[in-house]
Amino acid sequence: MAAVHSIVPADSLIVSRPPPRKKSGILGWLRANLFADWKNALATVLLLAGLLYLLPGFIGWAWLNAVFTPDNAACRALQGSGACWGAIAEKYRVILFGRYPFDQQWRPLTATVLMVLMLIASCTRPLWSKWLVLAWAIVLAAFFSLMGGGVAGLPKVATSYWGGLPLTIMLATFGIAAAFPLAILIALGRQSRLPAIRSLCAVYVELVRGVPLISVLFMASFMFPLFMPRGFSVDVLMRVLAGITLFAAAYLAEVVRAGLQAVPRGQLEAAAAIGLDYWRTQRKVVLPQALRLVVPSIMNSFISTFKDSSLVVIVSLYELTGALTLALAGDAEWRQFYLEGYLFIAAIYWIFCYSMSRYSRWIEQHLNRGNRRA
Repeated sequence: MAAVHSIVPADSLIVSRPPPRKKSGILGWLRANLFADWKNALATVLLLAGLLYLLPGFIGWAWLNAVFTPDNAACRALQGSGACWGAIAEKYRVILFGRYPFDQQWRPLTATVLMVLMLIASCTRPLWSKWLVLAWAIVLAAFFSLMGGGVAGLPKVATSYWGGLPLTIMLATFGIAAAFPLAILIALGRQSRLPAIRSLCAVYVELVRGVPLISVLFMASFMFPLFMPRGFSVDVLMRVLAGITLFAAAYLAEVVRAGLQAVPRGQLEAAAAIGLDYWRTQRKVVLPQALRLVVPSIMNSFISTFKDSSLVVIVSLYELTGALTLALAGDAEWRQFYLEGYLFIAAIYWIFCYSMSRYSRWIEQHLNRGNRRA
């Protein structure tokens, strides 16, 4: 049989295409993120133009014309043309440690360093072991011993004198650590088949989410003691910490519940088929998947709790932002330099919040490694 030769029309031939654009390196990153199309390119150009217009003035104010030494006369002579970072150099100890006794401020400094190092260790995977729990117990005992005193010859310092960065870190750390397991239990309760438990958890969540945190702090600080027996009182710091924990748990519970609802029902049926009871199913099958799905939302709640700790100033606990007011409001010489003070504490908040955000990104990428395409 003779071979059949088909003639392809010239107009149906595949036209050669340009080579693919480079996606790696600086040029690839710029093309993918800043100049992907004309809209992105226009937005990039406008933002760069705005920065070029504003940046020289900001650099001149914050650096070139600024005063860095605690010289009040030089700061007043600036007349707004430069930043007075000398106010921070003069008042940084009050901003960082609040009303804590001046000669004992090495104690909150040491306690804060220990707490931050422990948080970093807890976020480092090679250090995840049973010894980490023991290390936390030791650090917490050291933290409260250093802050409160009364042991090893250290003078006692009432919690009303705790303030600044140590108080902010303590409230955020304990609030988050206590709210997370409580939120998981509440989320599971809202998924329960028992109407009483489900209704109780729903009422708690809707009640707490329906009021601002300020009202919760007011109730914990001023109204809660009215319901206590005569002669019985709970430290105001503990009451405020309990209020922050209950408030954060209500919001975090809804995040966890969203993750629970996203787990396919087939997972529950498979767990029941192999004989797992309810708690084993939740611990080994459901919760690992649910929490992995909502890692960004969980970290958003953590960051929100960290920033909401600044509201405790309304109950006379001078955390970082309250300590700034304490440092500048009572000193007429430095009172006008609030902007520099707020920029200073904003930088501290940004460092902590950005670190939490990057760690959340690392966890998300690590947990989704099995779902990536090769």
